[in-house]
Amino acid sequence: MMKHLLKFALFLTFSNLAAIAQENQIQVNSKITNVTVFISGAQVHRQAEMFDVPIGVSQFVFSGLSSAIEAQSIQAKGDGNFTILSVTQQRNFLFEKKNSELRMQYTNTIASLTDQIALLRNEMAVYKEEEAMLGKNQAVMGPSVNYDLAKLKQALDFQKQRLTEAKNKQLEINKSIAKLQVELNKYNNQLAELDGKSLQNSNDIVVKISAKAATKGKLTLTYLVSNAGWYPTYDIRAKDISSPIELVYKANVSQNSGEDWKNIRLTLSSGNPSTNGTKPELGTYNLGYLSMGYSMANIASNAITNVKGKIFSENERNPLPGVSVRVKNTSIGTTTDANGNYSLQIPAGAQTLVFNYIGYTTKELQVSSPIMNVFLAETEQFLREVSVTDSKVVLRGMVAGAAPAKAKKETKAVEVESVEKQTNVTFDIKNPYTILSDGKQFSVEIGDYDFKADFEYYAAPKLSEDAFLTAKLNSFSDINLISGEANIFFEGTYLGKTLLDVQQASDTLTISLGVDKNVVIKRERQKDFNEKQFIGSAQKDTRSFIIDIKNRKSQPINLIVEDQLPVSTSSEISIEKQEISKARYDEANGKLSWSLVLQPNQQQKLAIKYQVKYPKNKPVNLE
Repeated sequence: MMKHLLKFALFLTFSNLAAIAQENQIQVNSKITNVTVFISGAQVHRQAEMFDVPIGVSQFVFSGLSSAIEAQSIQAKGDGNFTILSVTQQRNFLFEKKNSELRMQYTNTIASLTDQIALLRNEMAVYKEEEAMLGKNQAVMGPSVNYDLAKLKQALDFQKQRLTEAKNKQLEINKSIAKLQVELNKYNNQLAELDGKSLQNSNDIVVKISAKAATKGKLTLTYLVSNAGWYPTYDIRAKDISSPIELVYKANVSQNSGEDWKNIRLTLSSGNPSTNGTKPELGTYNLGYLSMGYSMANIASNAITNVKGKIFSENERNPLPGVSVRVKNTSIGTTTDANGNYSLQIPAGAQTLVFNYIGYTTKELQVSSPIMNVFLAETEQFLREVSVTDSKVVLRGMVAGAAPAKAKKETKAVEVESVEKQTNVTFDIKNPYTILSDGKQFSVEIGDYDFKADFEYYAAPKLSEDAFLTAKLNSFSDINLISGEANIFFEGTYLGKTLLDVQQASDTLTISLGVDKNVVIKRERQKDFNEKQFIGSAQKDTRSFIIDIKNRKSQPINLIVEDQLPVSTSSEISIEKQEISKARYDEANGKLSWSLVLQPNQQQKLAIKYQVKYPKNKPVNLE
């Protein structure tokens, strides 16, 4: 009985193997035709060439694809008289990238330089041994030694000559090693730049097809890869206060998926597949005493608005250039400069930064301080430092269809079309574009607009006696902008960065263009008008201030001045407003506001005077 069962089992096994063998394994030649890059991740479209489909069931294999493919995202579409039965993903550990001739050249040069350095170090060791031997033989005289002065002089001269030669040779060798080391580092960096982050393995995607008759067909694959994304940045340029404001919209794109995107159609999307798309549900709001264990959840308060720091390699403690720094689950990001420094504006409520660099483990950190220095650990496949300071490729483009902003008339190298969809905005770049899998940032200009701006000065002399020139951009929200950092330029000078937060901005965007020293402001406390009175159990204090403003410019200016009166937090404290020079007064927050027009060389003074009444045994904080 057991023998019959064993024969039957073997029969089934060989039958299954025969069935599998009947499913032809056919390699498919394919190429990437277009890619949609999200804020995090990218969807790749890969098109197979026309191929023959035999009768029966066949397996068509797309080999050597990225190992960063999200398995659940794979889709296959066919064009032909056949049926797609299944689409599966499998690892291909045998796939190896062939070294290019340039890579072989770098490798050979690195080996040659390494050998030269090793030979020089061996020669250095010989001279050090000779130096040590000469040092041991310096004792040539003694109390019981008979010596010939001529021979002694000859021996000392010989020793001095050899020691000098040994020292000089060591100096020359050190210089030669230093020069060779510089060359070796250059070639190591070039090799690392050429390879990018080499993936240890790759993916095969197998599409099983059934055909009732031999035919021809095409296949298209789409899949999502991680290690790719983009974030927006802006240049805001003001020539002078009589000219429009120019806003240049840039996309910073990078990918390290393991596949080069060569001559493909590129689309940028404001969508982010990595975020949770499930709508929230309100639970029961249980209110109870703190002593019973009840507390308010989600008391999120992040007052940090700017984070800066330096990023180092964990082992060598070297600064890392070109590190991607992103605010998690937002479009806001930046990269480190040549010295590993970064600075990033933080939107309200943001809590986590994501640090990503080629050859290093990605790190997420809570925003805990305005200064955050970070150490990144190398991955198992160590890659030497790659300088990407000058690696940005800038392609100029124009977004079509923005009503309030007038697009520039000059010719653009790349045409870009903006499309507003139901849940996101896409930017279709019409010209073919190439992005290699090396993690470098490529800057693509996707919009260039002129805005009519209203210029005015702003001052809060209680905080700073400087007048800040500001520009208000109207109809700002009608353009499909995404939150990101903006570089501010005025009169050809870089003034710093600001955060363009479209989630918080209204229809008008106000930007600061810097301090104008020709608008002079002084805020002084008037001691002669300060009074202190005691009436029964109460005390009265009076405060008086003069804000002196002078316009030293040759043209009139609009100036907004803000100050404040104190606001009572107790029924025992009362505040009497005595003089505010016709300011607009907001009783809720005590804010005073003046809107002034100052002619050239005009001077104006604003007076603030108020009295505070409070219990004399309970002092209060007054200016």
